[in-house]
Amino acid sequence: MSPTSQEKTKPAGPKSVDRKRASAESYRTVAFDKSCAIPKNLLNTLKYQYLRRELWIPLENREGRITVVLDDPANILKRDMIENLLKTKEVEYCAATEADILKFIDHFYGIEDGGPFLSADRITDAADEGEGFKEEQLAVDASDSNIVNLVDDMIEEAFVRRASDIHIEPDIKDRVVNVRFRIDGECIHYKTLPYDYRSPIVSRVKIMSYLDITERRLPQDGKIKYTRPGGEDIELRVATLPTHGYVEDVVLRILTRGKIMKLNELQMEPDTHDRFRAQMKKPYGLILIVGPTGSGKTTTAHAALHLINRPNMKIWTAEDPVEITQQGIRQVQVHHKIGLDFSNAMRAFLRADPDVIMVGEMRDYETAKMGIEASTTGHLVLSTLHTNNAPETIVRLLDMGIDPFAFADSLLCVLAQRLVRSLCSACKEAYHPEKREFDDLVHHYGEKSFSGLNINYGDGFKLYRAKGCPYCNGMGYRGMMGLFELLVATDTIKQMIISRKSIAAIRKNATAEGMHTLLQSGIMKVLNGETDFIEVLSVCIR
Repeated sequence: MSPTSQEKTKPAGPKSVDRKRASAESYRTVAFDKSCAIPKNLLNTLKYQYLRRELWIPLENREGRITVVLDDPANILKRDMIENLLKTKEVEYCAATEADILKFIDHFYGIEDGGPFLSADRITDAADEGEGFKEEQLAVDASDSNIVNLVDDMIEEAFVRRASDIHIEPDIKDRVVNVRFRIDGECIHYKTLPYDYRSPIVSRVKIMSYLDITERRLPQDGKIKYTRPGGEDIELRVATLPTHGYVEDVVLRILTRGKIMKLNELQMEPDTHDRFRAQMKKPYGLILIVGPTGSGKTTTAHAALHLINRPNMKIWTAEDPVEITQQGIRQVQVHHKIGLDFSNAMRAFLRADPDVIMVGEMRDYETAKMGIEASTTGHLVLSTLHTNNAPETIVRLLDMGIDPFAFADSLLCVLAQRLVRSLCSACKEAYHPEKREFDDLVHHYGEKSFSGLNINYGDGFKLYRAKGCPYCNGMGYRGMMGLFELLVATDTIKQMIISRKSIAAIRKNATAEGMHTLLQSGIMKVLNGETDFIEVLSVCIR
């Protein structure tokens, strides 16, 4: 049965649902009618709590045209949201009082009389079975205080435990929600939650990061600015991904970690530290910091900038995202959706009187070309790149189409790095390794280079291994340290760039001129008792 209605007294005019003419429409005013038929097919994908909060409800679907009653039919934003949820623009909007809308919602969901369709504590949030998607929603949603507190506690616990990432993973087989923290590079189980919490938790995170809670088929990304109980602000980068079983996984990366690390706190080998520091003091040129995602490139870049950050220096940075802030440095957040990418930011920097420019990433030819041009016109340019080692970086940029003469002229150095877990200082265990283990270290370091270390195998030779204690949560490791490989662009290296020599040839020449490879850097830390060889081999192969 169609709901009773009466026309509002308004000047006569054409009736239309065109959004551009919304202010000129005449809307029917609908009063609550208990005899109105329940539109079950329209309510399948709508939540009781959501409709009460937003104050609208679909009444009927007649010949492909849906009648919707809401408190403000002229609200274009709300109409867009409704059409997106109903997946149609064939909608007739009707006005009603807030009280009547709530009565319609309670009536349709069987709140007042325990009706046959749905009840307040059991809401179906499903598409038809032909799509294979059916999900039960209990009387818990994203605004429930238990869910709010659960997500807040999760973020707080992750921060306290020094986690870099939070992983929320619904398991459709075991019907639970697993939560894991990535601590010191390793994913560690944190908590198992009831399966009914899967959607409310995801919705809560989406609300906090201003994402579309109705879109569950496509990946989304956003940010959360979270204030801890003590008043400290931390920022989290959010990524949601639809996974098998019509559920969504969420990954939250904790960005803000406090104070800036200084260059001498990065645990570089003394020789590498001195050589890199000398390059940072050059007035112009190109410095590249390379490695995979999560290898600490941004931390190293800001440590380098901190070294030269003085009142008489104008420093611009373009980053995505801005993870670390420094007083005295002007930082720009890249926004690809509006066209503010790295190359456009670089172009703007050159008109803004810079002394030093830091570009978050040279991911394309245009950015790399502009960085090289800026470095040859009197600016010191720092940038990061996703490559495996220093010699490979040179060949990668040449393959990108960069002019080898300009590149050779501008390049100062390439610093490759990795992060490796440190042995727990409270429980690491000394032991005397077998000769075979010592020979393996020598082989990987290089016999000729190792002989120059004057380290011999004997009864007094010791290494350290992980044991586990309460301080490190039984892992045997606590904290991370960097492995570094510094290739300085000497005259010989510059000539090899111009001649387009191979990666192997560049590496051979660089090591002859004093470059320690990533693997050699790691083995030195093994010999010093800071980590173990298994950890080193897990992050680098040469």
